[in-house]
Amino acid sequence: MTLTAEPLKLRCGAVLPNRLVKSALSEQLGDRRNAPTRELFELYRTWARGGAGALLTGNVMVDPAALGEPRNVAATADPRGFRHWARAVEGTDAHLWVQLNHPGRQSPRYLSREPVAPSAVPFGNRGIRTAFAPPRALTGEEIEAIIERFAVAARTFADAGFHGVQIHGAHGYLVSQFLSPLTNLRTDAWGGDAVRRRRFLLEVVRRVRAAVGDAVPVSVKLNSADFQRGGFTEEESLEVVRELGEAGIDLLEVSGGTYEKAAMMGSGRASSQAREAYFLDYAAKARAISDVALMVTGGFTTAGGMEAALRSGEVDVIGLGRPLVVDPGLPARLLDGEDVRAERLCPKTGIRLADSLLEIQWHTRQMHRIAAGKPADRRGALPTLVRAGLTDGLNAFRRVRG
Repeated sequence: MTLTAEPLKLRCGAVLPNRLVKSALSEQLGDRRNAPTRELFELYRTWARGGAGALLTGNVMVDPAALGEPRNVAATADPRGFRHWARAVEGTDAHLWVQLNHPGRQSPRYLSREPVAPSAVPFGNRGIRTAFAPPRALTGEEIEAIIERFAVAARTFADAGFHGVQIHGAHGYLVSQFLSPLTNLRTDAWGGDAVRRRRFLLEVVRRVRAAVGDAVPVSVKLNSADFQRGGFTEEESLEVVRELGEAGIDLLEVSGGTYEKAAMMGSGRASSQAREAYFLDYAAKARAISDVALMVTGGFTTAGGMEAALRSGEVDVIGLGRPLVVDPGLPARLLDGEDVRAERLCPKTGIRLADSLLEIQWHTRQMHRIAAGKPADRRGALPTLVRAGLTDGLNAFRRVRG
């Protein structure tokens, strides 16, 4: 048996059937009321048949009035609307975990003219600032209300039949904004130093755990760093890892970056290229201070690279995102010992922000094809973008750039 095929028992007692997990991707398959659709169920039914031990949903927003994208699914207090989604994995071994999120200031102008954030700090990048309105600082009462929304949403999805919960604390969304000294300028109980900046995340974890009980896995996706001068540092991140372990989370997914510095989209570091994954060096440091199960997503290409990462003991779970859009059945072949590669088909322009937008748009298009019962379009990424009319996104990007 390969290491990827071995089961993993989490702290709470839940057992993942193997070490391959489909990481979160924003599907944009909610309806106009931000409820899940039949297309979303079909997408997850396809992934569930693909062999991954667990499937993490795309960011489900805890507040329907605070969206990162127009077709985000938003949580409610009623589990009935989410039970069909949970049933998408029936008949397979896959576990289905919901990823809960709040965009904070990362809510576009066309969705929110006054987004909220820890502090009233707009984006520094001129092009991005054009697309996002300046945020308003949250009041203490509003912070408490958002924490409660995370807890209510977690309970809703657990009652609907989901197997686990992940809190999105990375990529510059609200939790990440609280952690960063660049976006959290508060001097009250929610900011002012590193200890108070991480209070929001720890309170969300505590309330989510209380809401779902001890038997439901609770995970956090955390930045290894923001990769911005003066931002959330690796040293601060490792302190958060230590406290999350003490708080009893079951799985930590390591990522990095924000909209302004998208490290999660790729790394040019020689060490990352040699070992395939983007954040393995950080994972080794996290392993030294905490025994919480670790998941690394991004950059894995070969079965050998995945096996080597697991064999090192630095990670427990391999996260696969965009490769499962290209090939939903990839996990099953990896588990069977086939020498297959995780493919990436999207083209590059050489412009960092444009490439980030291209990757998102192209992979979203492919998810919508899978949801409609079609395979990913392997005839070439650039023609697919043109056929889908996604060059409009590039034109919008050029307008933003001025």
